[in-house]
Amino acid sequence: MPVYLDYNATTPMAAEVLEGMLPYLGTGFGNPSSAHAFGRMAREAVHNARSQVAEAVGCQRSQVIFTSGGSEANNLFIKGAAGYLKPGTIAISSIEHPSIMKPSASLARSGWLLRKISVDAEGLLDIRDADSALSSPSCMVSVMLANNETGIIQDVAKVAEIARSRGAWMHTDAVQAFGKVPLNFSSLGVHAMTISAHKICGPKGVGALIVDKRLALMPLVEGGGQESGLRSGTENVAAIVGFGVAAMLARTRLLDYARHVDCLKKKLESALQDMGAVLFSRGAPRLPNTSYFSFSGVDGGTLVLEMDRAGFAIASGSACASGATDPSETLLAMGVSPDLARGAVRVSLGAGSDDSHVADFVTALKAALRRLSTMAAV
Repeated sequence: MPVYLDYNATTPMAAEVLEGMLPYLGTGFGNPSSAHAFGRMAREAVHNARSQVAEAVGCQRSQVIFTSGGSEANNLFIKGAAGYLKPGTIAISSIEHPSIMKPSASLARSGWLLRKISVDAEGLLDIRDADSALSSPSCMVSVMLANNETGIIQDVAKVAEIARSRGAWMHTDAVQAFGKVPLNFSSLGVHAMTISAHKICGPKGVGALIVDKRLALMPLVEGGGQESGLRSGTENVAAIVGFGVAAMLARTRLLDYARHVDCLKKKLESALQDMGAVLFSRGAPRLPNTSYFSFSGVDGGTLVLEMDRAGFAIASGSACASGATDPSETLLAMGVSPDLARGAVRVSLGAGSDDSHVADFVTALKAALRRLSTMAAV
């Protein structure tokens, strides 16, 4: 049976999540905006899920704005804030997700100054450069809490402190961090935060932007005024319910999950080091489940296909840009050579991973490298 080692791309839905969703895929089909009993039932389910998500991330229920996922939530902050602010500086880290990079670049074509904050060789944000970026009149800052490729964890609270002192609006994409490390919206000190359900064993197609009540955003979708007027359209009740269940599960299982995957990661990386792999960001704080590495002279996309044929699902960087053949922009920003960056592959472990998966993967990886070496020699 194939072994799944790509949990940063998406996670299997938990049985409890599916069980919670089922009633709203059947008899609980009402529209939450309807005044009758069917509508009230759906509306109560959405309210309950909003409370569950809020409790899981340390915010108030009214601060949770449901979206179709992390990318929409990121766009809602970037474009929504720009709709209210006069053009100024938007500062983002140089290793952000495309759903931050691309809308930020769009603003740069309409009068905004886009400033990319540099990172060091480990992928950690250069705080001095962040301070410099915010020395000019700034309007928005967005720094990813945990990188989807390297797993690097940034000191977002420190950046938020600087941003607030300069009067800038601060956002963090916490999609990869949620469920893997402790997460508290209030403690981070940001104005807005993005999370997503399918990274925490919830359904695909639902996420949320957590918003400071004092923040004014222009909606991307206007209409009936759902989600406090920030995201009109009839709510996906079943998915939202699933998100709420997944959020509570992630909160209660966090410590056991982190210990489990961190132990497996250490075994994996010990073997990778013995094999001569270059392990990226190894000396910096990372997610407990993520290993990003490369072998000199080996193409990452080719290695992913070889491992897939051997029955192991891994990734060459971000699944959100899986069609790309260029070297990872994240690694290039870290100063990694294009050839080595082009060979990068990611193993991301999950609750379903175990010792045998790691041991079998290492054995299969050695065999794949031997095959590729033979092919290259021929």
